[in-house]
Amino acid sequence: MSPNNPQNDAVTGQAIGKSIDLNANKGRAEFRFPMAPFTEQYQTWLNAELGQQSWLLKQRIRQHQVREGIQPLKGVKNIIAVASGKGGVGKSTMSVMLAKSLQQLGATVGILDADIYGPSIPKMLGVSQKPESPDQKSFLPVSADGLQTMSLGYILGEKDPAIWRGAMVTKALMQMIQDTRWHGLDYLIMDLPPGTGDIQLTMIQKIPVTAAVLVTTPQDIALLDAQKALAMFQKVEIPVLGVIENMSTYVCDNCGHEAHIFGQHGGAQMAAEFEVPLLGQMPLNIDLRVQMDAGQPAAVWQTAHPLNEQALMMGLRTAQNLAQCPIKFSLTDSLKLHKK
Repeated sequence: MSPNNPQNDAVTGQAIGKSIDLNANKGRAEFRFPMAPFTEQYQTWLNAELGQQSWLLKQRIRQHQVREGIQPLKGVKNIIAVASGKGGVGKSTMSVMLAKSLQQLGATVGILDADIYGPSIPKMLGVSQKPESPDQKSFLPVSADGLQTMSLGYILGEKDPAIWRGAMVTKALMQMIQDTRWHGLDYLIMDLPPGTGDIQLTMIQKIPVTAAVLVTTPQDIALLDAQKALAMFQKVEIPVLGVIENMSTYVCDNCGHEAHIFGQHGGAQMAAEFEVPLLGQMPLNIDLRVQMDAGQPAAVWQTAHPLNEQALMMGLRTAQNLAQCPIKFSLTDSLKLHKK
């Protein structure tokens, strides 16, 4: 960014950093995050900020670095782990929300249900079919309205328990992620099991996780566990893209009164204290609960639904923050830089 270019994004208000590459001389702007529904808004913003009436806007989602010594996953550019540290805060619901939002923004997205003991993603997506195995060694991801998905719930069945010890859980997860034929994914959302124990730590140490998103409620107990999850990611040097505060408020359908049932400003205070972005706040909503239980996420995460704008903004902020992380350089990239 040159000193004459805008420093803050017009849609999210976040610092632009390396998420947009502007070339004012050629009238080109490369957005390194998906932003299709906001193309016109970005065009107007650039015209107003830089006084140029014709901009060529491009979208290119890059592959970012993972921890040293871990190979990236074939067919996947970036893995975003969604964690809570505590169960019952709506982590899986927010994982689906994030995946559907990034899909609406124009990205190719998948979901890995890594909650081995309580796989809920198949029910939320309304999919129950078993994955196909063309060679009896690998699996094709199960398609759910354009999302590439994989879950132990597809294999065991919705009501069958996984009565396994920690080592077996880790082995099952590694097989699911490595033996699935992911294809052309910009983002793979990984719904982690709650907690910060040996299973979770082993998962994120062995899987090429690019970055993480934390989900909490404003409640003090949930915030305490979310802070533990944050410390876990910091320990293994995985960037945290931000915090989603779920169940932030409840608005009565009858009188319109807004109540902070689980507390107020908890997610914002946590984000400020630990210097991570607050990605957004999602209220308690009966329609969200009903549609996700019915396996109809598209009924909520679509343009006409009142919650969708908040969801899109959370997806946009998440992708922008990831776009500012160090990228994975290939040999070709290195040679190009050397020639310059």
